[in-house]
Formats: sequence, C-alpha cells, structure tokens
Amino acid sequence: MQGFLKLEHGGGGSLTRELLEKVIIPSFTLNHLERGVGLPEMDDGATIPLSDGNNIVVTTDATTVKPLFFPGGDLGRLSICGAINDLSMMGARPIALASTLVVEEGFPVSTLKELLASMDEVMVEVGVPLIAGDTKVVEQGSLDEIIASTTGIGLAEGVITDSGSRPGDKIIVSGTIGNHQLSLLSKREGLSFEAPVESDVAPLWGMIEKALEVGGIKAMKDPTRGGLSGALNELARKAGVDFVLKEEAIPVKGVVTSATEMLGLDPLELANEGIALMVVEAEKADDVLGVLMKTELGKDAAIVGEVREGPSRVILETQIGGRRIVREPYGSPMPRIC
Repeated sequence: MQGFLKLEHGGGGSLTRELLEKVIIPSFTLNHLERGVGLPEMDDGATIPLSDGNNIVVTTDATTVKPLFFPGGDLGRLSICGAINDLSMMGARPIALASTLVVEEGFPVSTLKELLASMDEVMVEVGVPLIAGDTKVVEQGSLDEIIASTTGIGLAEGVITDSGSRPGDKIIVSGTIGNHQLSLLSKREGLSFEAPVESDVAPLWGMIEKALEVGGIKAMKDPTRGGLSGALNELARKAGVDFVLKEEAIPVKGVVTSATEMLGLDPLELANEGIALMVVEAEKADDVLGVLMKTELGKDAAIVGEVREGPSRVILETQIGGRRIVREPYGSPMPRIC
C-alpha cells in the first residue's frame, strides 16, 4: 500500500481493512497474548485469558463526530456507548472505562461540561465507572474542536468472536437501521424529512445480557462505520460462509427508506450506533428474538436471514424476487460520523 491516506480510509469499508491489514497490524511484532484474541483477528476487542477460564476483554476507540450535538445524541454519549457496545459484542460484561480527551484551545468550558454530563449519564445507566483518564489541550487550529478516546474493560466467561458463524445459523438485526448517519446528515445539511430522524446511539449491554442468558449466540457485531453491509461482509469473510438475507425482513423506518431513495444512499451502508447484528443457532433464534423484542432497544428486532455454505458472500433476496450481492463498502463519503 502506497500513497496518501484519504478520508475513506477511516470509513469502515474495504479501504479501512486494507489500511489495517497492510500497514497497521504488520507494524507490530507483538500483537496478541498467548491463547488470546489480538490485533490479527480484528474483532471488536482483545482478550486477556485468566487462569480460571474467564477472560478480560479490552477495547479502545477514538470518537470524532460533526456536529458535536445531533438529534438523539452527542459526542459524549457516542464515545461511552461505543466502548460499552464493543465489549458487549464479544459477550463481555462492562466493568470499567478510561477516557482521554484532546481539546482545542478556545473550546467553551460550558460545552465541555455538557459532554461530560452526557458521558456520565450513560455510565450511570449501565453501572460502569470511569476509573482513569487524561486530558490534553492543543493549539487553536491544530484540531477541530475535540476528540474523545475511550477504553473499555469487560469480563467474559465465553468470548464471542467474529468467526463463529456456521451454516444453518440464523441472522438477527436488533433494530431499525440507518438512523444514526441519516440524523447527522440532516443536521449538517439542514435537511428536513417527512418525519424527524434521531440517532439510535445507546448502550446495548442490558439487551445483550438478556440474549446471552438464552444462549446460542455464535457471533455479534455492532454495525457502525460501513453499516450493516460492512458488518455482514466482515462476519461472512472471517467464518468462510455465505449470509443470505431477505430484504423485506430487514427493519428500516419508512422515513429512512424514502430519504435514502431521494438522496441516492443505501441504508445497508449507513452507520448505526444502537443496534446489534447477531448470528444465532437455529434452535435458539426464536427464543433470542423473543427476549430482544421485550426490551425497548430490541422492540423492532427481526430474523433477517440465514447462514449457508459458500465462498464468503452476502446475498440479498430482494422484495421483487431478485438476488444481488451486497458488497463491502469502499469507504464512507461522510467523515466524522462516530
């Protein structure tokens, strides 16, 4: 890989994967612990195996979004939810967080307090403390306002990884897709749709904990950058299977469908911050779905397809009876979304 970085390299699509696989991961000789999940797996977090069979799960994420406040959330809420959700996708109960803030000189203290209050609100909701942190202030003009970096620490009895899908498993999406990125687009561009669109940003652990109690979960992903299509392609590629989806089963709000059609966007590629993509054993799928639908976050959950043998493709069976390959996105054309 040569040349210069583009915004699309951070968009969660094939360019992001290329950057990780060809530049970042090969740069580190020591990149995992013995028997642990590390950088090469490119999962939502890494694991530290313990002698009693449990695992400490660690994840870290830098959050940058524009605007800082958007319908349904803000940078503070987004940064904490991102870490909690990454731990949740690996089956880990969040137990502690650490946060680094890099702030531009001249940033209003009142705005900083609002963001910190939003972070605290989510942590109180989930019951996870902030136990360490760092704050830096840099010269005006060297940074666009503020970047928040959050590290999450969790504990898991059985770690769930991206490569666990097997033929016959069912695919579940826990809520409606496309809301987060469309809410940012409406705020940035001053667009009005037929109904308000709010970000779905939310901590998923409460819902995921209930699903884990049912059992049968083989893989999970929160489809943030790259959207549902990016997450599906990643899980299919890592497990070496095909994912076959029914378009009519995928939960999408009517306003998102009409807005994306008008703007020429694919809702499958839009970032989400409050839903989970889950692969579940067939015999447990209905039970997991039932548990999800009893929660506020999972009330729109649906079984959207199944896993089949194949060469790592994502296939969409359309509402008009056709079939098309859902490609891994190249990169999001909309920077600073999460």
